[in-house]
Amino acid sequence: MQVHKKMRPESYEQFVNDFHLDIPENFNFALDVVDAKAETSPEQAAMIHVDDQKVRREYDFKYFSSRSSRLANALRRSGIGKGDKVMLILYKRVEFWVSMLALHKLGAVAVPSPSLLTTKDIEYRVNFAGIKGAIIEDGAVSKVDAAREKCPEFTVLIQAGDSPVPEGWEDYSRMVENAAKEFDPGTDRAGGNDSLFVYFSSGTTGPPKMVEHLHNYPLAHIITAMYWHDLEPGDIHLTLSDTGWAKSVWGKFYGQWLADAVIFVWDFRGKFEADKLLRVICDNKVSTFCAPPTVYRFLVRQDLSGYDLSHLRHCTTAGELLNDSVFHAWKESTGLPIYEGYGQTETTLQMATFPFMQPKPGSIGRPTPIWPVRLLDEDDNEVPPGEEGEICIKIESEPMLGLFAGYLYEKERTDKVLHGGFYHTGDKAWMDEDGYMWFLGRVDDLIKSSGYRIGPFEVESALITHDAVVEAAVTAVPDEIRGQAVKATIVLSDGREPSDELTKSIQDHVKKVTAPYKYPRVIEYVPELPKTISGKIKRAEIRSKDLKN
Repeated sequence: MQVHKKMRPESYEQFVNDFHLDIPENFNFALDVVDAKAETSPEQAAMIHVDDQKVRREYDFKYFSSRSSRLANALRRSGIGKGDKVMLILYKRVEFWVSMLALHKLGAVAVPSPSLLTTKDIEYRVNFAGIKGAIIEDGAVSKVDAAREKCPEFTVLIQAGDSPVPEGWEDYSRMVENAAKEFDPGTDRAGGNDSLFVYFSSGTTGPPKMVEHLHNYPLAHIITAMYWHDLEPGDIHLTLSDTGWAKSVWGKFYGQWLADAVIFVWDFRGKFEADKLLRVICDNKVSTFCAPPTVYRFLVRQDLSGYDLSHLRHCTTAGELLNDSVFHAWKESTGLPIYEGYGQTETTLQMATFPFMQPKPGSIGRPTPIWPVRLLDEDDNEVPPGEEGEICIKIESEPMLGLFAGYLYEKERTDKVLHGGFYHTGDKAWMDEDGYMWFLGRVDDLIKSSGYRIGPFEVESALITHDAVVEAAVTAVPDEIRGQAVKATIVLSDGREPSDELTKSIQDHVKKVTAPYKYPRVIEYVPELPKTISGKIKRAEIRSKDLKN
């Protein structure tokens, strides 16, 4: 089933004016895309999977169609049906994609979850969401098993992997092999505006929220894959992301298969090593690549002339701001610019720099055709170019393609961000004279000092270009004269020790890289920054600690 034929715009204006997307009735990605491809092109390449032992396996659409149908039948036999929630902790195993597709076919609601969850985290999520079942890789089974006692609704437990299956659990492989080959969705076929999956947000300022998306959601990632990732049929695409986070369905699933590209999965475990990643990209002829700016910062420290990156033709990044120095170092070594993008778990790609646009390092680009982005002040009035405002989405239809349905079971939280005809992202930005957006930070994170409003990301971006700084978090501290002063909490590189001389060096460096008034007047050195399990900095925790001291 082809739902969109890629257009080839020559300009951003042409893209916005000419882009059109037809939404099929009662759309179900597993049935209408994967099964359809398996029917017409069963041997079409769908995935290349490389594990930690460098074992490479290739999978076609016939594999994913047939395995997901078998698993759907097995789950139905175990009591999982439409609307039931099923937790997935499968890291980057192939079983993740099979399980997601099986749940889509059933109309059950997938709850992808990161492998770093603790037993307490699992207990909270299972009870809060009313999760009925789980498909868990063997390395995480003990944590889930420990949570069972306090989770009375948690009744269908399936282990994926080679370890012995604990009592009360079912074996994934045996279930799939023993199930019927053909799946019948029945008269109550899931699709369209039915619930598709729930991702828990990372919870930087409180308990995580349950972000619910509907079956039409994958269609919005046509823009992510075909236009931002610039995918053509047969391209091999690698997005670095754990399947427990929404970035994985941005870059390792829906849009890539809608574009007829091959998803590349590097299932590495343990500490990230830039050399290993570069070898994997070279050895497997990866053609398009997406990773957070932090990864690019590690990559440009390598001697890139020692790697054959000739197959790599397009690079993207999202998740934080990209430093000018990293952008230019990568382009100088590879000849490739890095195209930035912006979005949230609650949405798909909202803004991006596309291949037919001139990249401006540090800018998150311009709005995509399906997202009517507005920058609003505190009274919901649109601000002119050059002035900061909250990034908001004008709601032009209900439901709106790609926009979350709400925070499940939390109407008050939902109403706080969906009101007045807009979705309020909680993020601040400003727009330049060319229509490019420049991210400033979360509304609550902005610093007001001596009449200036300072975004933490721009100061952090300057800090990490100092050779002694590995990581930095910028927050506000009370100041009798300025109202607030800029504080930097810094993790130093190996071998560097805190000193007054180093502090002055870092402060002087920031004054040179960005506007002098933004420099951190207070610097604290710490061994590590407080973070969520998804790796986001908990600035609220730093602020709270400072207020107590």
